[in-house]
Amino acid sequence: MLSKKMISSLSNYLLLFILIVGINACSKGMVFDQFKSIDDNEWHKDSIISFKINSSDTISKNNIYINLRNNKNFEFSNLFLIVGIKFPNNYHIVDTLEYEMTTPEGSFLGTGFSDIKENKLEYKTSVNFPVVGEYDFQIQHAMRKSRKVDGIEYLNGITDVGLQIEKVK
Repeated sequence: MLSKKMISSLSNYLLLFILIVGINACSKGMVFDQFKSIDDNEWHKDSIISFKINSSDTISKNNIYINLRNNKNFEFSNLFLIVGIKFPNNYHIVDTLEYEMTTPEGSFLGTGFSDIKENKLEYKTSVNFPVVGEYDFQIQHAMRKSRKVDGIEYLNGITDVGLQIEKVK
């Protein structure tokens, strides 16, 4: 007879297997997909998460997403990010972005079966990489409390920050 613990473990392995198969089936147009963990789930205001991508395709259109995983310790309904891209020719662009993280009732948006929610946040759509070489994407949080000038030193509840680039189909 199987114990509850063994059944739970088997269920978790089956779920992981289904997830892996599903990801592989959906990854046909994937150019880049990577996450970086945030130490102790506390994202320091000066910590810049960097992703370097080499591109030799100057024609194809791509959609770029910022992927975030948060846990129940994230205490805000929105998230402000500063995202920069350094092109191979040293051209820079910087965007300040705001994303909703909860419903109006306070429930976290995103997907996930546990306390961790994953959000796929649209950054840029139908863009190409016009110069061959290495692109450096830099992501930093820009959270502040209302009526405060200084940023929040440690943003709690963000567990991972990712970047995903997919070819437009």
